[in-house]
Amino acid sequence: MRLTLRCRVTLSFGFGLLVVTSVLAFGTWNLASGYMLRQREASATRQAEVNVRLVERSLASPGLDELLTGLTTGPDSSILLMSPEGLVTAGRKVEPSQLPAGLVEHPPGNERITVDGLPMLAVARPVAGNAVYVELFGLQQLNRTFAFLSGVLIAGTIGSALLGAALGSWASKRALKPLAELNSAAGRIAGGDLHARLPDQDDPDLAALAAKFNSTAQALEQRALRDARFASDVSHELRSPLTTMVNAGAVLRRRREHLPGTAGTALELLTSEVDRFARMVVDLLEISRADQTDDPRPEEIALDALVRNVIATRAPVPQELEPAVVLGDRRRLDRVLTNLLDNAERHAGGAVLVSVRARGSAVRLEVEDAGPGVPEPLREEIFERFARGVMAGSRGDDTGSGLGLALVREHVHRLGGRVWVEDRSPVGSRFVVEMVLRSSDG
Repeated sequence: MRLTLRCRVTLSFGFGLLVVTSVLAFGTWNLASGYMLRQREASATRQAEVNVRLVERSLASPGLDELLTGLTTGPDSSILLMSPEGLVTAGRKVEPSQLPAGLVEHPPGNERITVDGLPMLAVARPVAGNAVYVELFGLQQLNRTFAFLSGVLIAGTIGSALLGAALGSWASKRALKPLAELNSAAGRIAGGDLHARLPDQDDPDLAALAAKFNSTAQALEQRALRDARFASDVSHELRSPLTTMVNAGAVLRRRREHLPGTAGTALELLTSEVDRFARMVVDLLEISRADQTDDPRPEEIALDALVRNVIATRAPVPQELEPAVVLGDRRRLDRVLTNLLDNAERHAGGAVLVSVRARGSAVRLEVEDAGPGVPEPLREEIFERFARGVMAGSRGDDTGSGLGLALVREHVHRLGGRVWVEDRSPVGSRFVVEMVLRSSDG
């Protein structure tokens, strides 16, 4: 899965700062640790050389053991004086076999070794009389210093990487804010809100983009309004002759028995097409009015009571109604339910159940039928204007104008809800309108 742009910017900032601080930390570690180790070796070497001169003056004296004991620098340090006469030691017990052979056989020299698990610095110097002086200096304190320094550098590196990621997230959020606003405005326009605009931008680079987008949206809105106004004007102009045609058709239909054979069949075809045309003009007027007018102030509506009132004017339908109050436009809700019931009657033999059910913070208005159902590929298409689903291309009084479900989606969208169709068990379809629940106490 490809990462989002904001995530990539955040990771880039974090990784970039991690690399930079890692290089700096590595350089600091090498310089600091090398310097401290060289200082420790130089100090130990000077101390050992001073001690060798003292030992050379006391080789023949009986107090050599006490001198060596006094020269030890701590509980972990050791001194070994190896001569032909024997081995003299002081401090921590260390066997000559634990020392590097090359260091003992070929002094002078320095070498870091580990004795009994402890880090040591071994300094070997020749002593008069074919003897070898070896002194072991503990490096535990220096190692603790190295551990503390490495911990600080590692923590600083990780902290700087996290800081870089946080800085990248903040910077990408500010940089992508105009794109988020553009995406939101484009989504609102795609959803039918042609009033969506981008806010004015202070940045000169973004101001041109915002102005261009707003001018395009303005032109699109004007085009949509012109189209809606044209459809409205045409529909209004058609209403008068259409009313005459409907009335004339009704008169001729009453005299159907006087027109036998082909003339009667032609009359039936003519009147059915006139009726379908009349419904189409009414739907076009409804759509054009929805496109051109703003929504009225929403009011609280008892959805269960509205359903009862609509069904009371039609053929009885089984109902399962829970108390539910929504905010909206009563006329739009009335038309939504009417269109869904008409759709079920026209294509599925009528609705078999109308229900209102609360689901958490939402309420669902469901219209179920026992018809053939809606195939999966057509479940979005049937809500488009002039779409008839599997009836596309056919003509007849029962096919409808293809605008009923488009009006349902338009009204539901204006009410802040959503509508979809799903399968009903065992057969049929269920049209679901979901809206925000205001209250469930009726």
